[in-house]
Amino acid sequence: MKHLLKLLDLSSQEILNILNLGDQLKYELKHGIAHPRLAGKTLGMIFEKASTRTRVSFETGMYQLGGHALFLSSKESQIGRGEPVQDTARVLSRYLNGIMIRTFAQEEVEKLAANASIPIINGLTDFAHPCQVLADLMTVREHKGRLEGLKMCFIGDGNNMANSLIVGGLKVGMQVSVASPQGYEPDAEVLAFAEKHSGFALVHNPLEAAKDADVVITDVWASMGQEEEAAKRCKAFDGYQVNQELMAVAKPDAMVQHCLPAHRGEEITAEVFEAHADEIFEEAENRLHAQKAVMVLLMG
Repeated sequence: MKHLLKLLDLSSQEILNILNLGDQLKYELKHGIAHPRLAGKTLGMIFEKASTRTRVSFETGMYQLGGHALFLSSKESQIGRGEPVQDTARVLSRYLNGIMIRTFAQEEVEKLAANASIPIINGLTDFAHPCQVLADLMTVREHKGRLEGLKMCFIGDGNNMANSLIVGGLKVGMQVSVASPQGYEPDAEVLAFAEKHSGFALVHNPLEAAKDADVVITDVWASMGQEEEAAKRCKAFDGYQVNQELMAVAKPDAMVQHCLPAHRGEEITAEVFEAHADEIFEEAENRLHAQKAVMVLLMG
């Protein structure tokens, strides 16, 4: 593993290696065992999309690993003023030990990796959210004791979360079902990958997708950059809410995951969210541990 650009690039074993190291680093942190595995190393963090969890978890993670993180917003760097990505990559490669980028186009992340001589980590693009899904898989395994054979369903927009959950889930042996409205299905490249697996189903009926699910996952209906579509999307996603009716068809001990921020009353009811809040905020915490594992494996 040279970079983390999208889960399509990783083998099943590489995903499990990240999860196993994430578990170990979490254990060490909880038991006060210092692990300065990236002492003297510096991570550059490029943000073209704002974030709470991504910035805090990467910055804190580098600190706990004995390294340093630099925040680079597009407003304050030459990349936001038209400097070619390939030039930014070649310059930053001479200063840093790794780059995390949170941006819009997957192509920008791929181009950065193609021109950099240091590891590139995708903190989020419109196509993929690999760091979040690694944290999701870590959380599910903590609660269920395994991943293989479990049924995971995603209800909502076929966005970066859906794309990465499909790939990550199938690669670790889960069954994956997705319910999205027509016109809001996951990316064609992801569906081409998924259709090679017998454990995948794409449907338009949320209750069908959630039937006998071990894990129910959702996300906001309008992601960052889609605010102008909010009213249109609310109409399109009517009926795609994770609520008591939907949870009733899942397994009685089904988990709920949400990458946050959550819009209670839209994609999930406040009742279901609060009933599963411990799982959801454990998932948020595991961003820290999974990302630390990624950084150690790439930069250590």
